Amino acid sequence: QVQLVESGGGSVQAGGSLRLSCAASGYNFGAGHMGWFRQVPGKEREGVAWIQGQSGITLYADSVKGRFIISQDSVKNTVYLQMNSLALEDTATYYCAAGWRGGRWSSPSASSPSNYVYWGQGTQVTVSS
Repeated sequence: QVQLVESGGGSVQAGGSLRLSCAASGYNFGAGHMGWFRQVPGKEREGVAWIQGQSGITLYADSVKGRFIISQDSVKNTVYLQMNSLALEDTATYYCAAGWRGGRWSSPSASSPSNYVYWGQGTQVTVSS
């Protein structure tokens, strides 16, 4: 049974930093692609950052490029999202995704939530002024 557990969310002032973690169990970590998404009430889930399992190649949404960093630790079966220079618009529930089923991995396909099978329960990030 695959389980993804996010942690590290919280409240932070604008300009601050947080690091999210996603611990994967029952999953062939490193063989697939994983990603971070976020969602605010009333809006669609938005892709944030993605990492290709075997190569470690990363992709980012334009809104977070240069501020967020996705990384993975294959020994700990954990994917991280380092979030720097946080802004008010980064406030959302952040979800970890795994279980790639989208075929060829690219920026457009990686950003589609429907291309992932497994999801974590989410962790709340609140940025205040």
